[in-house]
Amino acid sequence: MRSASGNGFDSSDSFAVSGAAERTARLHDIPPSITPSHGDDSHLLSRIASPADVKALAPNELAELCREIRTTLLAYGHQHGGHIGSNLGMVEATVALHRVFDSPRDRIVFDVSHQSYVHKMLTGRAAAYLDPDRFSEVTGFTNPDESKHDQFVLGHTGTSISLACGLAKTRDMEGPGSGIGNVIAVIGDGSLSSGVAFEGLNNAAEQGGNLIIVFNDNEMSIAGDFGGMYGPLARLRASGGTAQPNLFNAFGLDYRYVEAGNDVSALVAAFEEVRDIDHPVVVHIHTLKGAGYDGEETHADRQTASASPVSFDSPTGVHPTDNVNHSEPWHSDHCNLSDHEPHEGQCEASHWQNPDAAIGKPDDPRKHYGKMAMAALEPRFAAEPGLVVISPATPGSNGITHEFRERAGAHYVDTGITESHAVAYAAGIARAGGTPVVATTASFFQRAYDQFFQEMSLNRSRVTVLDFLGGLSGSDNTHSGAYDVTMFSNIPGATMLVPTSARDYLADLAWATAPAGSADAPAGPVVIRVPGEAILTAERDATLLPVTGGQIADRPQSASLPASASSASGGISAATVRGTVSVTAQRAGVRHMLDWRVNQTGSHVAIIGLGNAYPLAEQTAAALSADYGITATVIDPRQCTSLDSDVLESLRDGHQQVITLEDGQLEGGWGEKVTAYYANHHVSDGSRNPHVLNFGAAKEFTDRVPLGELNERYGLTVEQVTEAITRCF
Repeated sequence: MRSASGNGFDSSDSFAVSGAAERTARLHDIPPSITPSHGDDSHLLSRIASPADVKALAPNELAELCREIRTTLLAYGHQHGGHIGSNLGMVEATVALHRVFDSPRDRIVFDVSHQSYVHKMLTGRAAAYLDPDRFSEVTGFTNPDESKHDQFVLGHTGTSISLACGLAKTRDMEGPGSGIGNVIAVIGDGSLSSGVAFEGLNNAAEQGGNLIIVFNDNEMSIAGDFGGMYGPLARLRASGGTAQPNLFNAFGLDYRYVEAGNDVSALVAAFEEVRDIDHPVVVHIHTLKGAGYDGEETHADRQTASASPVSFDSPTGVHPTDNVNHSEPWHSDHCNLSDHEPHEGQCEASHWQNPDAAIGKPDDPRKHYGKMAMAALEPRFAAEPGLVVISPATPGSNGITHEFRERAGAHYVDTGITESHAVAYAAGIARAGGTPVVATTASFFQRAYDQFFQEMSLNRSRVTVLDFLGGLSGSDNTHSGAYDVTMFSNIPGATMLVPTSARDYLADLAWATAPAGSADAPAGPVVIRVPGEAILTAERDATLLPVTGGQIADRPQSASLPASASSASGGISAATVRGTVSVTAQRAGVRHMLDWRVNQTGSHVAIIGLGNAYPLAEQTAAALSADYGITATVIDPRQCTSLDSDVLESLRDGHQQVITLEDGQLEGGWGEKVTAYYANHHVSDGSRNPHVLNFGAAKEFTDRVPLGELNERYGLTVEQVTEAITRCF
């Protein structure tokens, strides 16, 4: 049986706990015996202030240091959550790197840098993992603002070899005065499948000189490994590194293989062998992802099992496991999602671990709306052979569950960490008459910017893009979704829909994926910004939508104001509203998905709330009514790639102010287009030129700033918007 913590520690190996650590451990039902001390110098990790301290340890102390680090990671995962599985597999390799190399003179570039927790512990930041009061001091990725031992701000993947090539190039050009010694790129956890990694390998072989590429082969990506490269890698592992073809030799690179990737002594020896090497070399290490999880835990175990600890099966806490060596491609790991029940080996759930406090909570928006989309698409597979869902990794995080993938069969493709390829691949499917749906996170889609312009939009490819995590969030600076509207809405030929309810979201998906040739099918690519937390929360609590209560008319619906609220005089031309149906919506009976929706007709003030900011529009309107007797017009624009001139013109009568709200970058974003419309369509009657106020995010990077604080910073609160409106009267 496992302990309630799921960590499996022998009581004789436990750490003492006191103060805040003990209180936090008890709060989350973690036995205090597993929470490492942050003030007891009898333990090795608490004495590590820099890599020099790792070098000062006796050789027989390295395994104990690894055990303490693994203990710390497991406890940290239960209390704080994070990328625990990948770091558990990298414990010995990171200790060995800092034992052999001399950071920061020797430059270590981590990729994927979510593998860097152990590196942070060994470079003066151990307290941020040992002391619950300090958990928020470090980000989950490397960041030079935290330490001189971190080379780059990295939260995406595949770039470490290219970055290392650049460091090495300058060193070789400047000579000893550069201050740079060995250059080491640490790549793995599926990132080798990224196209830019191959570009880096190609450059490294040509450039020559000292460059050490540590390939962490844990037989996993974020989900399973998919792609033709993994068969040859499996054969290299099986042959002890001797099989051909050898991917790295084919690039002209030297190659070494270390089977015992979780043996710190073997890794120290391997790194010592390549230290100060005069040419590029790949050190291929075979590690176990999630090394330290025992593979037995279930949700029920974590809530009901006894707290009696069990012993580790090795000095460093790595358990033997059968959860490896599945046939390729493997589909046999049935962890449903990526944030619970982690275990060793080929386990998608070990990629990201939520803290124990999150167990049992409802799905977040990504999973909620992702599951909803897959449930809508799946029944169509039998009749639509060309309908294909494409995920460039991260499927479980976006609600594309194991069960769905198994049932979908060839209708689902995981391309690995390859956003550029995924979009170009989808364009090819579309050109052949298929219906591709590409789904991943907003900040990851930045990596495919060129493909969105060229292969997708320039070619008018019927690609549907599900854009997850768009908008403001409290995430780190590498994963912010605040820039997606500025990117997608300004690509010629692409349509970006921004639904504000599950019903609209599914209607948008149905329209975007309508079979080619359908009467109302879009002519080109469609991006659907998947609703975020503000929308999902409002759907679960209709009181957060005080104007409509979440009850809106079925689509299609006129976006324009009633004729009584508009006039044909003073600059309104043939696009004037006719009754309650806009001219554009009347064309050939086509359901026009780009018309704005007016959910409340008022006067003086019109509030237009885009996407996740729409609930704020209704809440502000309610405050204006309650506190000032103003009945504001409330508009849901539903999309952000074009303006509904019918609606904007109809607002000239009776509206002195037009307010735009968006939870993304304001500069280059959507609201400024409304301002520009009225500036560029100025009419002679000054009373019919509304004053426009735009609310949105500044053009800046933010790092783990709570969402509430960001909303306050950008004026995106009921009080601030209301104050700005009334100040202008």
